[in-house]
Amino acid sequence: MTTHSRRGFVKLAAATAAAAGVMPGLRAGALDDTVAAAAAPAGFDLGIASYTFRAFSLDQAIAMTARLRIKKITLKDMHLPMAVTADEMASVRDRLKAAGIELSSCGVVYMKTEEEVHKAFAYAQLAGITMMVGVPDAPLLPLAERKVKETSISLAIHNHGPTDQRFPSPESAYTLISKMDRRMGLCIDVGHTQRLGLDPASQVERYFDRLLDVHIKDVSAADAKGTTVEIGSGVIDTVKLLHTLAKLKYAGTLHFEHEKDEKDPFPGVAESVGYVRGIMATL
Repeated sequence: MTTHSRRGFVKLAAATAAAAGVMPGLRAGALDDTVAAAAAPAGFDLGIASYTFRAFSLDQAIAMTARLRIKKITLKDMHLPMAVTADEMASVRDRLKAAGIELSSCGVVYMKTEEEVHKAFAYAQLAGITMMVGVPDAPLLPLAERKVKETSISLAIHNHGPTDQRFPSPESAYTLISKMDRRMGLCIDVGHTQRLGLDPASQVERYFDRLLDVHIKDVSAADAKGTTVEIGSGVIDTVKLLHTLAKLKYAGTLHFEHEKDEKDPFPGVAESVGYVRGIMATL
């Protein structure tokens, strides 16, 4: 192993162990320095999709995100209800700020009617965010584009793989939005993309001009039966994916969406975060 790769994997081991809470003696500042050094060369940063912690309260999701030394979160509606009031939203922002975490986006938000499109963008405006991860039905895309222009809130359309009738692949959304406002873009879910038998790195490169967000995970098989596993233990070539994103100068966020072990996701997502940070240290 070269000195460069050895240094990267030492950082990987440190980040993984610290995130899992097994290095209580490590100075917090030293850990933050390690994490920052691992992320700096990549150009993109890391976040959590709160669906990972769907069986837990918002406060628990915030605490686990902070424990992972992750500074961004995208909130699903079980943590940020669509009917949130202004006072409740202020409370959410205060709790996130206290933990040093930025609300980077919300979603996935589904929109099946015109009314739901209007409500979704009002919800995102109240949250004070500049991007929403969403799935509007195809006939609603022109209205969604209009709302993007009115609010300056970007819409990242999320693909959901073989069982999704609306947007199974990145291409299925891209072909409909490619001539729309450039803030109409994609949230490529690499797991669902791989479950279609498509290489996530190649898809990221092919549709990069509309890539707004990435949901990162690993899956057990490159077909419809594939399920979420810890990153590095499945079939996705995560090294290739991250090197491709770095080559393309992706400046967005990779949001971890760990769907395995709903009642106890933290060990798996901590392992995944450590694995990704280790690769990022070598970029």
